[in-house]
Amino acid sequence: MSRRPGRASRRLLADAVVAPVVASLVLTGCVSLPESGPVTEAGAGTGDAEVGGQYYFDPPPPPDGAPPAEIVDRFLDGMTAIPVSTSVARQYLTPEFRDSWSPKQGIITYDDFVAPRGSSPVSVRLVGAERYDSAGRWLGPVSSGEEVLDFPVELVDGQYRIASAPDALVVPQSWFEQRYERMSLYYFDPDAEVLVPEPVFVPRGDQLVSNLVSALLAGPPSDLSRVETTFLPAGATVELSVPVDDVVDIVVGTPGEAPTPTPEAVRLIVAQLAWTLRQVPTIDRFRLLVDGRPVQLPGGVTEFSVEEGAPYDPSGYQATSRLFGLRDGLLVSGVPGALASTDGPLGTRDLGVRSFGVDLAGETVAAVTDEGRTLLRAPVQDGGSGEGAVSVVSGASDLLRPAWDLEGRLWVVDRTPAGARVSTVTEDGGPVEVRVPGISGADVRSFLVSRDGSRIIAVVRARGRDQVRVSRLRYGENRLLSASPSRRLAWEGGRDLRIKGLGWRSPTSVAVLHRLAEDLYEVRTLSVDGAPAGAEAAATTMRGRFVSLAGTPVPDETVYAVTREALVDIANQGGPAIDLVEGTTAVRHVG
Repeated sequence: MSRRPGRASRRLLADAVVAPVVASLVLTGCVSLPESGPVTEAGAGTGDAEVGGQYYFDPPPPPDGAPPAEIVDRFLDGMTAIPVSTSVARQYLTPEFRDSWSPKQGIITYDDFVAPRGSSPVSVRLVGAERYDSAGRWLGPVSSGEEVLDFPVELVDGQYRIASAPDALVVPQSWFEQRYERMSLYYFDPDAEVLVPEPVFVPRGDQLVSNLVSALLAGPPSDLSRVETTFLPAGATVELSVPVDDVVDIVVGTPGEAPTPTPEAVRLIVAQLAWTLRQVPTIDRFRLLVDGRPVQLPGGVTEFSVEEGAPYDPSGYQATSRLFGLRDGLLVSGVPGALASTDGPLGTRDLGVRSFGVDLAGETVAAVTDEGRTLLRAPVQDGGSGEGAVSVVSGASDLLRPAWDLEGRLWVVDRTPAGARVSTVTEDGGPVEVRVPGISGADVRSFLVSRDGSRIIAVVRARGRDQVRVSRLRYGENRLLSASPSRRLAWEGGRDLRIKGLGWRSPTSVAVLHRLAEDLYEVRTLSVDGAPAGAEAAATTMRGRFVSLAGTPVPDETVYAVTREALVDIANQGGPAIDLVEGTTAVRHVG
């Protein structure tokens, strides 16, 4: 394969050397790409420079007499300026196209590319190319038909210039990973009961807050209209974000004068911003001005803490942190290493429970019995009511471990001879089937439902190996309507990959346990959007014989790898394992 010229390779090598410095650069990104960067002594077109302890790359302008292929190659280099800028890249375009080119509309990353070929158009074949939208959402790999980019080239005053190019920033994946940070935008579920996090990539640097809020203001994409919603003003844009100590003023403008939001809408707006901004460690409080008017809560409060909106926590507001398990077939609960008997129906009588799920309050348990044919629901503790276990599903084929969401919906998957059947069970009704393309009818081994109820994730056995698939769930009037076609989460593994455990690690990521060898296991973290995991989610290798994961999306709670004798903190393998009482199995968090 013919690679790009050595000039670019040397620059990418320099990137790797200065990566620790680059993380603190003043950057802007695809939400608001600047036309020029800060003035430095290096001057335009002098290449690499280090000024004031910070690293800069200032791409050169078009050289006189450069042939079409070189113009295209240098144009691609021009998009890798540090700090991010498209001013030099625009110099490679024809005057007519220069004004209409809109790289803010998205990002295309690539691992490598074949050297440009041809004269007009000049063709460039990308290797390992992926797309991101204008808000930084990962859209997936480009299709095979989109791997080749064609750049028509025309003569302008005797110099070749590009007459058409993708409306996107086209940059190396390594450059992108160094300059963009994985974060989340927070929207509401359709019934405004809980926040739903949406993973995005945002450029690091001084413009982080502006770009993060700009992405949030853009709202959910149209294909998620029944999955999540926003209460921020439609069509609003960030005019200014000014940090003053640990407070940031966010000034927003709207196309027309926005109506004054109701107190309830203000609470929801503040919650969205608070959860989004709390990811920036330097911000403690914020103020919001829309069309020059401060947004305020009843009582005239105009300054808000980033800790606002706790009741809308996607991990579950006041969800119990207790662990649950089975000991000799009876339900136990408590803290790690001290699981105690419960006095509800499943803690006092052996009903043949093989798996179970506990609601987020830790009050109700759903248990699979009768070798997978029956699902019981019962209180965890007796509480003096004398309430017994009630059958909510009977005559099933092979029920998997059930799951609960924040709305109290109980999720069940039955492995029928025709494939998996996904259903929900409400407190006052029987199971209602929901078709989940790519999961329903498949050979499903295990599954999870996000606590906010917006995602279902399943391990599906196909073509001799396991894969992890995710689908988005659509609602209306507090009723489940449908599910989107499931999407496979990227995984680099062997052909005989067999997943032994699946658990939440955060509201937007899952931990996956699989066996590498006899007593060697790996826990890998996958993002729910399928985007490449990045360095922050590197795989963890563990020695032992593990049977499952006890996962949780709550940041300050522990994800455990479970053996038949102990619990191991996957984030602190050097620490002591927590021994389990003999006969204890199926240890898990709520949900």
